[in-house]
Amino acid sequence: MGISREGRHKRRETGGRRSKYRKKRKFEMGRPAAMTKIGEKTIHTVRGRGGNLKFRALRLDSGNFSWGTEVCTRKVRVLDVTYNASNNELVRIKTLVKGAIVVVDAHPFKEWYESHYGVKIGIKKGQSAPEGEDVKKSAHVLKKLAARQKGRSLEGVLDQQFSSGRLLAKITSRPGQSGRCDGVILEGPELAFYQKMMARK
Repeated sequence: MGISREGRHKRRETGGRRSKYRKKRKFEMGRPAAMTKIGEKTIHTVRGRGGNLKFRALRLDSGNFSWGTEVCTRKVRVLDVTYNASNNELVRIKTLVKGAIVVVDAHPFKEWYESHYGVKIGIKKGQSAPEGEDVKKSAHVLKKLAARQKGRSLEGVLDQQFSSGRLLAKITSRPGQSGRCDGVILEGPELAFYQKMMARK
């Protein structure tokens, strides 16, 4: 007997027994969980109802993560799983699921920010900005960077994360269904909330 997702075997809310008017059906079938881990990309295809395919990610090491306030998306490496609201066991065995809080590599976002705004970020306290090669910029480019500077604001908490080279992010895709590990960079009240929850753990 396979795993079934029907609820007919359960009693009614009033406590009465339900009559067994049919057996299990294939469209009520359940399958084992993907339990996606961090590692070299491994994806299996699963045939679903109607010939549709599901992409069961068994291992993933990177994904597309979006930085909402800056409207910037980059493919980055997933380094670790740090928090899961549903189950601490999934953190211990580093399982990638939707809603999990993970640590991702900050360098692609840092590079984009520094080139877009023309400023250095993620500098640790007591350190001066590293002097790189001064690339000559045209007056037009300098004017464009100055215009971008006006509306620029970077959270202090995010700046600290950039200095460590790691960002906290939340997975918004379903790795066991779509075979992808995509998500959003945590910021603002949401970041503060999850940091508080991780400190409490």
